Amino acid sequence: MEIRFDDQVVVVTGAAGNLGRSYALEVARRGGAVVANDLGSDARGYGRSTDALDRVVSEIRAAGGRAVASYHSVADPAGGEAIFRTAIDSFGKVDALINNAGNMRVADFEDIEPADLESLFSVHVLGAFHVTRPIYRHMKERGYGRILFTGSGAMFGNPTQAVYGSAKGAVAGLMNALAVEGAPFGVLCNAILPAAETRMSGVMKPESFIEIAKSSQKFRNELKPENCAALAVYLVSEQCRSTHAMYSAVGNRFARVFIGVNEGWLAERKTVATVEEIAGHFDRIYDPGPVSIPASMVDEYWLIDGLIGKSSAPAR
Repeated sequence: MEIRFDDQVVVVTGAAGNLGRSYALEVARRGGAVVANDLGSDARGYGRSTDALDRVVSEIRAAGGRAVASYHSVADPAGGEAIFRTAIDSFGKVDALINNAGNMRVADFEDIEPADLESLFSVHVLGAFHVTRPIYRHMKERGYGRILFTGSGAMFGNPTQAVYGSAKGAVAGLMNALAVEGAPFGVLCNAILPAAETRMSGVMKPESFIEIAKSSQKFRNELKPENCAALAVYLVSEQCRSTHAMYSAVGNRFARVFIGVNEGWLAERKTVATVEEIAGHFDRIYDPGPVSIPASMVDEYWLIDGLIGKSSAPAR
């Protein structure tokens, strides 16, 4: 069955180029109306321009699609509200949101400047909050919505990307929380961890590309924005029932990424574990399997409750 967005409205932030442009074009090609947002800054977050975003909107319209431009900043509440109002004023509703706006600054950990922290967290973390909140309220009232956040493989750890990786980790936490809150109201939330050669790649230090080039040699040709678009667009479609999950899109490999917890070591009840006991059982604490994926913090507590039940079962 073909995935369509007829009569649906999708907001895409960071839509002026690369990943965002690919997402916007694919939604429009499938019949969706697109609210394309971008401040027009460079990859580091400096300056602003309308040219690139105007080209995306024109490209969609020239192909017979529907699109409007929003030049508002995601980094403040007024900008998030304005993006939402643009969608309502233009198309009357919002069915899906792709939080894709981002910027990149790299530095060795000891050289990070306060301005870098402020810039990346303002765009990636606060930007996701500011844009999502008014749209989430609207979706909750309507009883339907799809929200996609953007994480990154930098969450696994990458030299010179402490700020970027920690910002993306915060976005993952936001997605997990909102997925739990939104599920009863038909608002499903996921995150995508895309990898593509974009303008942000030019911000990275040259030495960072040595290992990247070696490890990606076999799929270098697939590290393009359009190779990530199919997963992003599916995750905001009506047909998608996934929520509370993260997905990697790297070199035409698509896979679930998750925060899990192993079985670990269960100390005796009504005791306080000692440092020595932790040391003595650390191999078991560290062992990555078997792994459970809690659906919430409380779900992890129920997992522990189950372990206590098993540990107190009579021996056979």
